[in-house]
Amino acid sequence: MKTSWMAGLLAALTIGAAQAQTGAADQAMPGWTLDWSDEFDGHALDRAKWSFETGGHGFGNNELQYYTDRLENLRVEQGMLVIEARREQYGGRDYTSARIKTAGLMERTHGRYEARIKVPRGQGIWPAFWLLGADIKTAGWPRCGEIDIMENIGKEPATVHGTLHGPGYAGEHAYGSPSTLERGVFADGFHVFAVEWEPQRIRWYRDGILYHTATPERVKGDWVFEHPFFVILNLAVGGYWPGYPDATTALPQRMLVDYVRVYKRV
Repeated sequence: MKTSWMAGLLAALTIGAAQAQTGAADQAMPGWTLDWSDEFDGHALDRAKWSFETGGHGFGNNELQYYTDRLENLRVEQGMLVIEARREQYGGRDYTSARIKTAGLMERTHGRYEARIKVPRGQGIWPAFWLLGADIKTAGWPRCGEIDIMENIGKEPATVHGTLHGPGYAGEHAYGSPSTLERGVFADGFHVFAVEWEPQRIRWYRDGILYHTATPERVKGDWVFEHPFFVILNLAVGGYWPGYPDATTALPQRMLVDYVRVYKRV
């Protein structure tokens, strides 16, 4: 009887855990309903949801990496997306990494965009979770608009930034705000980063804490955020803003993404 009871208990716990995991993407978000998600629970990147952006041209920031589509730089392991920056010569560059986007596959106007991420660490290391206007090829940047949900630069390990780029407020003049941990650094564990993007208003959250809001009246230029955008995840090495790796920078470094979820208003 005892053995049977224990077996039943273990079975119930296993089923309960599986149901909890399966239902993770369906967790209630007051006022929102799930519209799109990737839980990274397969064995490879879902190419129906993401495409790779490759190359080593500096991406406008004088970055040092060459973005590839190799497993060495991006893979799905144990329910996580792994983006790995490595020190190696490739394509005329001394570093490799990866950058993926939902352009042409998932583009939305407004919504709550959320990801649970563990960032890497080190001088010159630059992970990001962001949105870019789907009309970039015709409108150009920054008129297409850019919503940076989370950026972290290695020299500021306890701080992340939420930023808006548009005509008149781009680059070093962007409209942004930081969120700083009271203790510890972001690379020590997972954190949830989100924006709630609604008509004429965008709000930034870190672990449920509202820390930044943008409206047309607050930005010093044109408001260009009422059209479709797509999601980007990337891990850059070097650049004008984060600076460049030095003797203290240990590589490889990995950005881990537990999930990306997009909600729409109920």
